[in-house]
Amino acid sequence: MDKKKLGLIFVLALLIASYFIFDLGRFFSLDYFKAQQAAIEAYRAENPVLTAGLFFLIYVVVTALSFPGAAVLTLVAGAIFGLWWGVLIVSFASSIGATLAFLASRFLLRDWVQKRFGDRLKAINTGVEREGGFYLFTLRLVPAFPFFVINLVMGLTPIRTTTFYWVSQLGMLAGTLVYVNAGTQLGQIESLAGILSPGLVGSFVLLGIFPLIAKRIVATVKARKVFARWSERKPSSFDRNLVVIGGGSAGLVTAYIAAAVKSKVTLVERHKLGGDCLNTGCVPSKALIRSAKFLSHVQRASEFGIDAAEAKVDFARVMERVQSVITAIEPHDSAERYEGLGVDVVEGSARIVSPWQVAITESDGTVRTLTTRSIVIATGARPFVPPIPGIDEVGYLTSDTLWNLREQPRRLLILGGGPIGSELTQAFARLGSQVTQVEMMPRIMAREDEDVSEAVMARFIREGIDVRIGTKAKAFTVEDGEKVLIAEQDGQEVRIPFDQVIVALGRAANLTGFGLEDLGIPTGKTVDTNEFLQTLYPNIYAAGDVAGPYQFTHTAAHQAWYAAVNALFDPFKTFKADYSVIPWATFVEPEVARVGLNEQEAREQGIEYELTRFGIDDLDRAIADSEAHGFIKVLTVPGKDRILGVTIVGEHAGDLIAEYVLAMKHGIGLNKILGTIHIYPTLAEANKYVAGEWKRAHAPQKLLEWVERFHAWRRGEGSQK
Repeated sequence: MDKKKLGLIFVLALLIASYFIFDLGRFFSLDYFKAQQAAIEAYRAENPVLTAGLFFLIYVVVTALSFPGAAVLTLVAGAIFGLWWGVLIVSFASSIGATLAFLASRFLLRDWVQKRFGDRLKAINTGVEREGGFYLFTLRLVPAFPFFVINLVMGLTPIRTTTFYWVSQLGMLAGTLVYVNAGTQLGQIESLAGILSPGLVGSFVLLGIFPLIAKRIVATVKARKVFARWSERKPSSFDRNLVVIGGGSAGLVTAYIAAAVKSKVTLVERHKLGGDCLNTGCVPSKALIRSAKFLSHVQRASEFGIDAAEAKVDFARVMERVQSVITAIEPHDSAERYEGLGVDVVEGSARIVSPWQVAITESDGTVRTLTTRSIVIATGARPFVPPIPGIDEVGYLTSDTLWNLREQPRRLLILGGGPIGSELTQAFARLGSQVTQVEMMPRIMAREDEDVSEAVMARFIREGIDVRIGTKAKAFTVEDGEKVLIAEQDGQEVRIPFDQVIVALGRAANLTGFGLEDLGIPTGKTVDTNEFLQTLYPNIYAAGDVAGPYQFTHTAAHQAWYAAVNALFDPFKTFKADYSVIPWATFVEPEVARVGLNEQEAREQGIEYELTRFGIDDLDRAIADSEAHGFIKVLTVPGKDRILGVTIVGEHAGDLIAEYVLAMKHGIGLNKILGTIHIYPTLAEANKYVAGEWKRAHAPQKLLEWVERFHAWRRGEGSQK
């Protein structure tokens, strides 16, 4: 470090140390000012210019050194100098002081921070270079962060000093005006009765509502900036209140809510209503799993006292049953039902051509354009297929296309050890396929705790599944007419022959083909949205798989409520999407369900927790059902019964988790679960028993010792000689 930096650090350290050693903070309080108010005002009357200069200098120093007290000084400025002179002095002093702090941070730290974290800061730097002035303006106008923090952090970015100065002065002006005005009222207080003066009360009301007003101003400015290039295309009236693009879970729920509150809504779907969940995801996979589970029970007949039970698999009929289940559920998501609810359902492809216009190409080729106040993008996701060499040549199936199978694969390769891959692995193995599951991670179901992954993997292996963890697919080839996967396992090349391969490596959001690129709406793996599910354009929202961060049917429906209500009632009322309690389940056997944190996430996030565990193998109903396996793990705040997260492994885990979802959502602790009657004998009793385990670990031992003595006394033991 050079001498200039060392010298500046020494001076700053000396000044900061002096502040605390000499307790200079006592001079920056309203109590001190009120005690000295008469003397200060008398001095100002005799020396107005000198007083203003000294105050200006003190304010600059306090701001530059990031000392606490700037807010009090702003109030004092109003009391001493009045509204307009106070605003003038504080505006320039605060901006100069902030710029000095900005320059000090830049001089001392920017090079080191950029060198050490440059790769991670690349996106931030690019954003600041492009729109740093606007970012800074919003931070100054809406006091979400302390101003001294903004001064220091902005010094680490590429924003120009002149831009920082003038944007800071402009952005802080409104807040300065409000605080100085409050100070003018404080200066007029002569007695306790003055505290209730209309002027002072009004000033503090203005202080309270200023952040809300400022936030609305920022939103308006930002919206005007975004809509500027489309202003000539904004219609004076609209055909619809809302147009929803995509008829999956998020789209259907959004349209339903919009119709329920009597708005005019159009739902556009180019394929089938119900989306992935009904047609290729949740519904067909669970129907397949049910058939496979029945077969597993037949194979376990002897456990239930049945000497002989046989079942012959007709794979084509199994797959036809899957289709019949879809057909039976289809009316729930049909166009007829939603039209009956008041939704205008259109089969066709939608394209957003402006923030208020959607062009719809209908199934017969006709094109019509609807104007709308708001748009919700709910285009879902599709299976992700990696560009592995040779994959197109050997052919592959995904969770979207496998439902057309009618001939059972003899040797089935499944790429992926996540929820989809694991569910399909076990289902096809139970139906009679020879299944090899390939996962590049050290274990399957890597989002769950290790003991959870181990329990599922152990069951897979017992059922004859060839599980290849730590195995990376490198290429596909055909050798002597046989399909082969070339993979790397433990540094060695392995070759896995197969007849069919299912790619189950997650899902990618559908981001193209409906106008996002034309409007410049930012996307990453999903559409970029804020906490209200708004995209770059405040009247265009996204929900479901296309928005993330979760890709579950139930979270898509959850988001849809926020998207619909915000789209229809903004700016009068909006709600931030709540992801605080998100449950999910993986329908393998043993079934796995979770809500909140698990152990590995708590450790990664540095969150302290206490673990309580109950083995379902000790539960009466599980024993009676010959399903005595699995466990419940509950993470709580250390020493308290507040639930941080729950993992359940075992029969009907997805149903059992609901009690904990309710508990976490409404702040119910383990004590109240323990005090709730659970029917005997049911699997749900496990939830009560794990609460009992927690209670036992927190029994008040000292109190119990006294209670023991009390009972001994009541038995008369103390009176016997």
